[in-house]
Amino acid sequence: MSDINQRISDLVSANDVVLFMKGTPLFPQCGFSSRAVAILEHCGVAYEGVDVLQDMEIRQGIKSFSDWPTIPQLYVKGEFVGGSDIMMEMFEAGELQQLMKDKDVAAAN
Repeated sequence: MSDINQRISDLVSANDVVLFMKGTPLFPQCGFSSRAVAILEHCGVAYEGVDVLQDMEIRQGIKSFSDWPTIPQLYVKGEFVGGSDIMMEMFEAGELQQLMKDKDVAAAN
C-alpha cells in the first residue's frame, strides 16, 4: 500500500465518520462540500472533516482510494458512502440517518 493510501486508510479507520471535502466544516470552499456539511449537521453526528485543498496528495489519492472521481466523499465506519448527491438522496429518503443509527455512530457534542 502506498504512503498516501495508508494515510487515507488511517484517517478512515480512526474516525466513525470522515468527510473528505474542499475547505473545513466551518468554512467549506465549494457548494457540494457545504451541502455535505449541512447534511451531516442535520444528522447530528460527530465527524472528521479533511480539507483536501491543504494536501494535494490526499486530494488526488482519495479519488483512487475510493475509485470515485469527485470530492466531497463520505466514509462511515470505514465504508465509502458517496458524494454530496448520494448523501442528499439518502438523507431525503431517511437512509443516511438510518445508516448512522445502524452503524452506531456517535452523536455530535
